[in-house]
Amino acid sequence: MPTVAEIIEVVAEEVPVALVYNGLSHAVMLASPGDLEDFACGFSLSERIVEAIGEIHGIETMIHARGIELRIDIAGAAMHRLKAACRMRTGKTGCGLCGIESLEQFDADISVVDAGGALGTDALHRAMAGLGARQTLHEATGATHAAGWADRAGAILLVREDVGRHNALDKLIGAMAQQRIGGNDGFAVLTSRASFEMVQKAAHAGICVLAAISAPTGMAVRLADAAGITLAGFVRGQQHVVYSHPERFVPARE
Repeated sequence: MPTVAEIIEVVAEEVPVALVYNGLSHAVMLASPGDLEDFACGFSLSERIVEAIGEIHGIETMIHARGIELRIDIAGAAMHRLKAACRMRTGKTGCGLCGIESLEQFDADISVVDAGGALGTDALHRAMAGLGARQTLHEATGATHAAGWADRAGAILLVREDVGRHNALDKLIGAMAQQRIGGNDGFAVLTSRASFEMVQKAAHAGICVLAAISAPTGMAVRLADAAGITLAGFVRGQQHVVYSHPERFVPARE
């Protein structure tokens, strides 16, 4: 007969997180309840609600029975822009088009990143291995994604985890902004596919190189090419595929 055992299992939490700007509710995202100040900053920057971290004047976290409310105090100019394009978005999928009513509302504006410097291809694999070693929440639950920031040598400097891959990247962008880390000082690595919105968020944050463990979408590749981003996918083992702007890479030394 098969053996049956009762064990204690650790599961990842996902809770509704409301982002409220100057009293105006803007979005409700399902997210892991950690690094929420980074999330508030990163979401605000990657969604271009604020143009710079200095437009965020304060963040207050309120715990409610049904979820978490992030009350974000932003500059008047940023609030004026937000009201002009205000819409309620419920983040169940993280899709960059959720909440718009027509194709005419699709935001096709492209943020073009700086040129940045050269990067060794071996740094990609060093960073991806380092990211895996620092996914403490995923190790405990098996249910979360991670986004990491590496220096040009591939050493992981920052890691943020979340049940949502978009949220993990927002948290990373927020942490980078608060620590004044520029998007051309290194590169970002993801434990997910590279969708359009992931590339869009990277472009808005000025990230020059984005490397994913899985595949990109065609729309993501086209956006990366237009934004000047070097996009790499299938970064696993000692192999990878570069989909856009390969000129930033130099071959690994033998």
